[in-house]
Amino acid sequence: MTKIKKDISVSFEFFPPKTKKGEEALWKTLDKLETLDPKFVSLTYGAVGSKQNNSRRIIKALCKRNLNVAAHLTCIGARRDQVNDIALDFINLGANQIVALRGDVPTKDGKYFPHPEGYKNAAELVKGLRCLTKKKIEISVGGYPEIHPESLNEEEDLDNLKRKVNAGADRILTQFFFDNEVFLRFRDKAVSAGISVPIIPGIMPITNFCNIKIMAQKVGTSVPEWLENEFLGLEEDLETLKFISMNVLGKQVLELKREGVKDFHFYTMNRSELTFALCYLIGIRPNSSLITKKKF
Repeated sequence: MTKIKKDISVSFEFFPPKTKKGEEALWKTLDKLETLDPKFVSLTYGAVGSKQNNSRRIIKALCKRNLNVAAHLTCIGARRDQVNDIALDFINLGANQIVALRGDVPTKDGKYFPHPEGYKNAAELVKGLRCLTKKKIEISVGGYPEIHPESLNEEEDLDNLKRKVNAGADRILTQFFFDNEVFLRFRDKAVSAGISVPIIPGIMPITNFCNIKIMAQKVGTSVPEWLENEFLGLEEDLETLKFISMNVLGKQVLELKREGVKDFHFYTMNRSELTFALCYLIGIRPNSSLITKKKF
């Protein structure tokens, strides 16, 4: 296989596994997806104060593979100096990008209150990161095509997004969605509001529809009735579910490509099969020079 010139780029999100089996699956997944020459890979990270060693070790290993690594960073529940120290640690490990997020409220139905000595929100975090180091780093922020669950309305949500961009964000990675019209309207309104950085759609391959519905409810993503019908009765038929998921998501990414989308961000859930197939569908081909036999 040879490298093929492409006008489409992809990026992949992973999460730190909690078990040895999960870690083996992560590196197997990465071995497969790495051959697609991703623009960057990102690693999720919980609220400051949670265990950090696993994230640090994985970020370090990712950087050793000469990948562009984006370390997720949240500011909820922590002082500025704590957040800054973690950010500098990630950068010193080799991460050349940060995904700057406020972070989720730790308790169900809880209200957000900023730490009295911390960053109030993601916009402040982005501004702080820009002043933190002389090293050149790229900063991504989150965007919500169906507005953030805590936003009062669309206007407030767009204003908040614009503050994050004005603070120095390089790109917007959106929450996953299933209705392309929702994303396209969001993109148009963001541009009309003066947002000029790339807005990259987040794509969620469906490997377990029940889990996806739970996640969607939590982050404010709607699940259309037609999508429910597509997966009706497939709870135990994982093989058929995989084919249906490929059909549904395949249509989604191809339509987005036709609408001018040039970059895609995949929430891999540490699995490669569907993500790899979707990338292949939009024209991303493996690069033989990137195939690695390195073991972790």
